[in-house]
Amino acid sequence: MDWLQLVALSVIQGLTEFLPISSSAHLILPSQVLGWPDQGLAFDVAVHIGTLAAVLLAFRREVVAILGGWFGQFAGAGPLGARQTPESRLGWMVILATIPAVIVGGLFNGAIEDSLRSSLVIALATLVFGVLLGWADWRGSRSRGLASLTFRAALIIGLFQALALIPGTSRSGITITAALLLGFDRQSSARFSFLLSIPLIIAAGSLKGLELMQTGSDAAIHDVLVGIGLSFVAALVCIKLFLAALDRIGMWPFVAYRLLLGVALLWLWAA
Repeated sequence: MDWLQLVALSVIQGLTEFLPISSSAHLILPSQVLGWPDQGLAFDVAVHIGTLAAVLLAFRREVVAILGGWFGQFAGAGPLGARQTPESRLGWMVILATIPAVIVGGLFNGAIEDSLRSSLVIALATLVFGVLLGWADWRGSRSRGLASLTFRAALIIGLFQALALIPGTSRSGITITAALLLGFDRQSSARFSFLLSIPLIIAAGSLKGLELMQTGSDAAIHDVLVGIGLSFVAALVCIKLFLAALDRIGMWPFVAYRLLLGVALLWLWAA
């Protein structure tokens, strides 16, 4: 990759992993317009590492609390079973909400890669799920906090998350949409969405890492390190700014942006 492609794709991946605007749409548009070659598997692994490090750093207190509560529930458990805490329950809910995407991805990932990764599908998904995000932000009551999250709500959000396997949907966008439809406030919706990203980024990065070990790579170590660093910085800044501005700006700027992006992708497909 040349410097423009390397920097652009690293920053795009870092930003779009967590903003509700679809990373696949943003990766296909510059590649097709500028004629960039495929970035390669090693680069994909690198930006997964960068974005994972960013979300772990941004949510380090929550992650430590959840892991401590989840593993601690089994320590000295009595005859009635494990000791539940709010942190251990949240850990179980993250696991539950992750299962649908893992199952659907494991069963249909090949078919999705072969049949749905096209400019038209990405454009339509960008538009449709962008409108749904706006409707959820408008109609949602925003009366529930993360403390009121139930296993039923976590499962519903997880089922919505499985839709993110459709290119153009946006994993963060569809999970925030589901949480808003269930009546959660914007901050709780975004925070649970970001927590859900951790196991999925680990799973996706691990699969790509295994594939990389089997196929090998001639990627320059310099490109890999730049990809990790830039995606980490972009993702960390994105998370901080997004959460800081969310209650003030809502979802409508992202909805408008998705509509413009979807139209641009449709034009590109038609051309």
